[in-house]
Amino acid sequence: MSPGTLTVYRWELRKLRYQKRTYLGLGLAVAVPIIFVTAISFRHGGPHDVAFGDYIDRSGLAVPLVILLFGAIWMFPLIAALVAGDIVASEDHNGTLKTILTRSLDRGQVFGGKALAAATYAVIAILLDGAVAIVAGCLKSGFNPLQSLSGTLVSAPKGLELVIVSLLVYLIPILAIVCIGLLLSTVTHNSAAAVVGTLMFSLLLQLIAILPGLGGLQPYLLSTQFNAWQGFLRTPTDWEPIIRAAWVCALYGLPALGAAYLVFLRRDVAGG
Repeated sequence: MSPGTLTVYRWELRKLRYQKRTYLGLGLAVAVPIIFVTAISFRHGGPHDVAFGDYIDRSGLAVPLVILLFGAIWMFPLIAALVAGDIVASEDHNGTLKTILTRSLDRGQVFGGKALAAATYAVIAILLDGAVAIVAGCLKSGFNPLQSLSGTLVSAPKGLELVIVSLLVYLIPILAIVCIGLLLSTVTHNSAAAVVGTLMFSLLLQLIAILPGLGGLQPYLLSTQFNAWQGFLRTPTDWEPIIRAAWVCALYGLPALGAAYLVFLRRDVAGG
């Protein structure tokens, strides 16, 4: 990584500290686990139709896993898109892109710094959500052993380790969403269109997954890869969905990132 890219990266992180949408996403990441735990406290039980829903009252470690399932529908793609879809397009809206692209830094360094900042934000948001969910869940149901999807009982320390690794695997499709958001942010020149477009793309893939006759496409849809972490919650570990998530997400994310990079390199500075 060049010094120029690091300079832009630090600059972009500093800018994110003063933007409302930064705290909107982080606030959502913190609030949802707290609201979820509060709701199940009044219901005296979690959702019984999803994996780990029946275990919420037995172990607080089940809480972040249930939130990972529900969050894949719209919340986590939205959080990732909030910054990725805005980080280039906002420069058009504010009229600052021309100034940035005429500085001594080359365009590749500027784009690299912005991409790293968008990815960093998404990673922080997901890990923050997981941390809050673990703490809130354990306060409610205790730091107790967790039952795996294979039916075996996992000790609490081992369960915590599995939750953390699951969060890291969950970042694979999230980073692909970031790449798509960057592409739309670069192409549309409009923050709202890029954010909504990224979210709609994610929802469209989920719709395709449930359409009759298209079941064969499901393993290769980006939305399906949000469930890859469940491979760690089986005994023995099922590596197939995790490995598939890595290359399927790369097929979505890398072309989008490459296209965004090429479009950014060819931006008309004079035109904004």
